[in-house]
Amino acid sequence: PSYVISTSRLRTIDWSLATKNSRMVRTVRRTTPPHHFPVLALSMMLSSRTAVRAFASVTSRVPAVLRPGNAPPPAFVRRRTPTTAVRAVSARGGGDAAASSFPTWTFDGPCRSMEWSPAAEFETRVVSELGADDAASASLLVVGLYGPAEGADGAGGLSGAAADADAETGGALAALLAENAKEFKDGGVAGAATPVLRTFVGGVSRRIVAVGLGPVGQADGASTVSGKVGSALAKIVREEKGVTSVAVALPQGEHDAARLVTELKKDLYVDNRYRTGKNVVEVAVGLQSVVLGIPGADPASVDAGTALADGVALCMDVVNAPPNVLNPASMAETARRIADMSGGTMQCQVLNVADCEERGMGAYLGVGRGAEVPPHFIHLTYTPAGDIKRKVAIVGKGLTFDTGGYNIKVAAMELMKFDCGGSAAVLGAARTVAATRPPGAEVHFVIAAAENSIGDRAYRPSDVLVASNGKTIEIGNTDAEGRLTLADALVYADREVGAEAIVEMSTLTGAVMVSLGQGMSGLWTADDALARELVASAAATGEKTWRMPLPEEYEEQIKSKIADLKNVGGKYGGAITAALFLNHFVEAKKPFAHVDIAGPVWNDGAGVATGYGVRLLVDWIERQGQG
Repeated sequence: PSYVISTSRLRTIDWSLATKNSRMVRTVRRTTPPHHFPVLALSMMLSSRTAVRAFASVTSRVPAVLRPGNAPPPAFVRRRTPTTAVRAVSARGGGDAAASSFPTWTFDGPCRSMEWSPAAEFETRVVSELGADDAASASLLVVGLYGPAEGADGAGGLSGAAADADAETGGALAALLAENAKEFKDGGVAGAATPVLRTFVGGVSRRIVAVGLGPVGQADGASTVSGKVGSALAKIVREEKGVTSVAVALPQGEHDAARLVTELKKDLYVDNRYRTGKNVVEVAVGLQSVVLGIPGADPASVDAGTALADGVALCMDVVNAPPNVLNPASMAETARRIADMSGGTMQCQVLNVADCEERGMGAYLGVGRGAEVPPHFIHLTYTPAGDIKRKVAIVGKGLTFDTGGYNIKVAAMELMKFDCGGSAAVLGAARTVAATRPPGAEVHFVIAAAENSIGDRAYRPSDVLVASNGKTIEIGNTDAEGRLTLADALVYADREVGAEAIVEMSTLTGAVMVSLGQGMSGLWTADDALARELVASAAATGEKTWRMPLPEEYEEQIKSKIADLKNVGGKYGGAITAALFLNHFVEAKKPFAHVDIAGPVWNDGAGVATGYGVRLLVDWIERQGQG
């Protein structure tokens, strides 16, 4: 027995009495804070060799200042509600005209939904060859150029659309390339762009830019290069004012149109949800159309690329959202919205506290016990059309804010809104999968959403929590909370869902950044085949990861003297011991991978989320249906 989250009733006090010299060893497990105890039962020793357990029970409910769920507060803490409507604490703009702005909390209750950032709206088309009319009418023409092969001297003459643009400008494009040869290298730097060439021909003003595609025969794959071209195009559109139409002409070669579209639209993302007036950032204002001339490209790649960009944008929205907007309830509402938009391919189930208690999720509920908003356990299920080849689960850490608990964070707490980065990636992947509908794989998206707060109901160092697989966990540090929520989420994905393979993504440790920096995630798995799949997905999407070790001897660090496990290890190797801890909650032979994304989840310089993880997860999911 341990405490539960939905009641303020003291259930039992267990005393273990059995020593020859009458010493008494007491183990107290309670469901309420100490100041709620109305009785304390004492037991007498019956004999020096007999163990006696005495129970004290309280049958009447005691009032609790911190109420569970949506129950009203006791009379002695209830405040009179004004008869006038209560406005949000942080209404946009602060004036009466802003009363219908983005919702945050009110004095009496938490926020229940999170606004999604709208995407830049413009028509996007992919054609195999850029028509003369499209090229001539575009206010911005972008031509792609391959550079000379490695070791070759200089580049050949311009050809195709680049030659046409040079002729139109009387050789000005060739001159521009020569002036910028050091930086641009005749197209040899993938994603590099020349300065904008402005022309005025036949009474028409427009702009021309050359973008590098890298050297001929380069090692970088088509997907990587196309992604760099998409990002370069987005940068040009952001910086150039008054662009209404864009035409892109790429030469013959290997290109990934979907990746280009994804990076273009992802990099045009802007989060204006909490800005007003002159602080609103305007991007691609007036842009109406983008035509991509890509030899051999499938027109359907626009939809695939857009869907992936939308998933990344949602991931960024979730991580960027302030904690008085994003909480377990509004995260659950976001999941329901994904299912509602799926056309029936995605189903959403949200388990409440009682559902979680019924399943014995004591590790997860212990973390969320001190928060205003109770835990919400989110389960999205994608069912493809046709045959199902494999059932997999994607699990994301869903801490909407992390104070550290009683082991309170002493620095950078304001960044702890990104502790939901794993669940944000899972939700973003779910949004993309719902739109693209990949065949062959049934996918379960699982998030144990909670908030790690401080209060008289919060869990404490030295508590012992019981996970849903029966494992007991001694709390050595309340700031190692993510692995506790993930423990029950992994048991759920393993046993209740019955997934054949599980990939978990989380901002789990700062230690992983000490090892790998902020440019890549750490990957832990004992399954070599799963490791190869995830490394391949990382390479294909540009979301870098690195496989890390799982040494068995480090298990000693997470052994407890009074329980099965401790939730923290020693001073060194913290990212490894966290991964080893998670392995205790998945069946030993099942393919399982832990991906720690604490490094790449956030861009410190820009002060925003990166959207890391969505592309990697979506690529891995698509591969499961192909196997």
